[in-house]
Amino acid sequence: MNELLKQLSEASGVSGFEKEVRRLIRDLIADSVDEWRVDTMGNLIATRKGTGESDLRIMVDAHMDEVGLVVTEADSDGTLKFEEVGGFDDRALLGKVVQVGPQRLTGVIGARPLHLLRGDQRNSVVKADNMRIDIGAKKKDEAARKVEVGDPVVFVTEYEELDRVAIGKALDNRVGCAVLVELLRGERYPFDLVAAFTVQEEVGLRGARVAAYAVRPDAALILECTPAHDLPNKRDVSPNVSLGRGASVYVMDANAIQDPRLVAHITRTAAAKEIPFQIRQPGGGGTNTGAVQSAQAGVPVATLAVPVRYLHSPVSMVHLDDYANLVKLADATLRTLTPNLIRRDG
Repeated sequence: MNELLKQLSEASGVSGFEKEVRRLIRDLIADSVDEWRVDTMGNLIATRKGTGESDLRIMVDAHMDEVGLVVTEADSDGTLKFEEVGGFDDRALLGKVVQVGPQRLTGVIGARPLHLLRGDQRNSVVKADNMRIDIGAKKKDEAARKVEVGDPVVFVTEYEELDRVAIGKALDNRVGCAVLVELLRGERYPFDLVAAFTVQEEVGLRGARVAAYAVRPDAALILECTPAHDLPNKRDVSPNVSLGRGASVYVMDANAIQDPRLVAHITRTAAAKEIPFQIRQPGGGGTNTGAVQSAQAGVPVATLAVPVRYLHSPVSMVHLDDYANLVKLADATLRTLTPNLIRRDG
């Protein structure tokens, strides 16, 4: 059992409410870093001094937040209305067990029972605004005494391992956080490494933008998850990336074109070290790369990710070999990073 992934997956950290996961990570890295601080946004910024062989300042980012819900109102029948925090497929919500607010009240996401639906209602997806969270309250006043508007709602999903596959909630992006923790626990790098465990990625890449302005790195590496669309498809429809085939190397997404020099360095390193990797198909989605790349006067940035099935749902799936290979590839990439690789010469 990967206890690090289990701890991080089961911690609560809906966007804007990352305190629990931030404190967990702080305790996990405290003995491995030279200094740490929490900025105004809630980003955890930790520095590990290098050996002095290089004067580079490299930032490695992994966002702490997870998609979830937030309470907006208590209905007259005691159920709770909610808004989604981050992108969701409404089909993934119905019937899920959740915990509400700091008291961790257990609730169930419900809607009108199937046997009471008529006609086309049976064949249509129930929209989130027609769902409610049931905490067992009988009326509005009772619910209001237990829950406040603005309380975060997190899914209840136990982390499990099925041979070499792991399932759990918030693997986007607690996998990236776990990789960064492991990098900080390894041997020191030639340069100062600044680890940025950032907030509010799922609602607009907000924390990373603030962190990059403060850190002012010479280059940055973003550790993420990417959708594994590798289940059976129609003929001639190729997958984005697949579970078990290695770490994913980004080339381009909806918010950024990765620095070609860093992408080439990553792929050369992977080939030299015989570390399995796969190229993520360009386009779609977005990561903190888009925010970090445009900070200050600009930052050379690349993104490495673990393929994950069922992203942005109450439970997702990763292959532990992909996780292990991402740790290896990120570490090898950083150890061979030199000023010449990121210097513009015309």
